[in-house]
Amino acid sequence: MKKLTCHCNAVEANINISGNFDKTLRCNCSLCKRKGAIMSMVKNEDFKIVKGKDKLKLYQFHTKVAKHYFCSICGIYTHHNPRSNPKMTGLNLGCIDEINTFDFKNIAVNDGFNHPLDKK
Repeated sequence: MKKLTCHCNAVEANINISGNFDKTLRCNCSLCKRKGAIMSMVKNEDFKIVKGKDKLKLYQFHTKVAKHYFCSICGIYTHHNPRSNPKMTGLNLGCIDEINTFDFKNIAVNDGFNHPLDKK
């Protein structure tokens, strides 16, 4: 079990994961390139907000399928549900105190700029 918190600790989530986060990624979509977070993914049932749900704000854009959450007090992006797989939760690894995102090497890049659901 890992604990995720925003900067001001108003929002807290428990992540049910054994071991480490195997897949780390960045995304080059218009939102993610601006927030610059290193993320990982878990199933929705493995991510539970335990404090501050009322402090979370939702941001959606473009197709309004993906759900991006951030703390309304400190502004930190905590997690999202991607439109490519809404049954998963993407989480900001920088919000987990015992993880140093600067230690990650070879971070995969998700090509959200050329998202397959945008193709006609």
